[in-house]
Amino acid sequence: MIDFLSSIPLIGSPLVSILPFLVIITIVVFVHEYGHYIVGRWCGIHAEVFSVGMGPKLFSRKDKRGTVWQIAAIPLGGYVKFLGDTNASSFPENIKNSSIDNEQSFFNNASLISKTLTVLAGPIANFILSILIFSILILWNGKQSNEPIIGNINQELTKVYNIQKGDFIKSINGKEINLFSDIYSFIHDDNENELTEYVLERNNHIIKTYGPFPTMPIIGSVMPVSPASSAGLKSGDIIVSYNDELIGSFKQLQKLIINSETTKQKNITVLRKGKLITLQIFPQLREFQNSSGEIDKKISIGVSSALAFTPMKENINLYEALFFGFERTYLVISQSISQLSKIIIGEIGIKNLQGPIGIAHVSSDIAKSDISFFIPLIAIISTSIGFLNLLPIPILDGGHLLMFAYEGITRRKPNQKIINYSAILAISALLTLMLFVSINDISRCLLYTSPSPRDLSTSR
Repeated sequence: MIDFLSSIPLIGSPLVSILPFLVIITIVVFVHEYGHYIVGRWCGIHAEVFSVGMGPKLFSRKDKRGTVWQIAAIPLGGYVKFLGDTNASSFPENIKNSSIDNEQSFFNNASLISKTLTVLAGPIANFILSILIFSILILWNGKQSNEPIIGNINQELTKVYNIQKGDFIKSINGKEINLFSDIYSFIHDDNENELTEYVLERNNHIIKTYGPFPTMPIIGSVMPVSPASSAGLKSGDIIVSYNDELIGSFKQLQKLIINSETTKQKNITVLRKGKLITLQIFPQLREFQNSSGEIDKKISIGVSSALAFTPMKENINLYEALFFGFERTYLVISQSISQLSKIIIGEIGIKNLQGPIGIAHVSSDIAKSDISFFIPLIAIISTSIGFLNLLPIPILDGGHLLMFAYEGITRRKPNQKIINYSAILAISALLTLMLFVSINDISRCLLYTSPSPRDLSTSR
């Protein structure tokens, strides 16, 4: 689908860049606003408009409850407008100007618990969407087994070595393998030996043979908006050489990259679908969070490793899938909190924040390089938007919840002037931040879309 779109003259490339982002933001915002809408409806609050998109309406329909459902011209998110909730600070609307007789149908006249539940429902809907996506994915794909049994093998290696799906690995290079996770220890080895010895059990027979080095330089995933994505590297590529030096392991590749100079062009040759392809890449100095949680800077091209073969998959039940979905959603939230706190204390520069342009670039890169990562990206962005909306900032859901908490504790409404001034201040600050991150996004995009390298393909 992405390849087809990119082939359309004139509009193909812009579509590939924008369409994935529009799909994600429409899904995520629709779910967020529907959370507000459905809980508000359950609480007796009338929704005047539910809009998919912003700006002038293209199509609309009024349902039996009097809510106008519309599709707007600008496909950037959407909104739900409750009766009486007319501005960012929730300034009350004059009931006399409305045809609705029931005062409790007005947002600002609803009970405190009803307003709180309605506002909270948006972020909660985002979290539920994330949990469901992660759960469905693990149900569909299964979880990796830790038994040392070969599942799938990289397609470039299947005809080269005498190893098969279902082989039980007894040892590799004399090292006993009891669990599949034992194989990951080879990531620390440089693989100076040309041949890797395997002892396998197949159909109750012991087989001694040679196979691929477990952590040979195979690309597992390509980081969006990175030198690797700009160069055209793809998941599953086997890196044969870097800067004209032959590579035998991912560890060796890491050493060469870290010791290389930034901004200078390097040649990288990969094996892809039986062909050797030489690309040009520009490694960059990037920030990373190490195992102890500290921020390090090192030269990187933006790829992660993959094993020459993967473990078998196990089916899981619905309870385990939901637990996995909840766990992954919680992980995204905890990482967001950690990153935000590091930015506040200055440990991570604010230049690392991304705005809509950056998210669009990331979405496009993922859709073009490996579409299988696109659906999890929806879950990650949904969680992130849910979390950001809970921050106690005026005009965001968290700011409204803070006002409701104040009202619940003090038994009186907050001063309307303070609310209005706070809303203006928050809008100004957010617009300034949006401008700043947009400049960052644009400069980052320009950095990773510098002159496209020439592909030199040769048959293997």
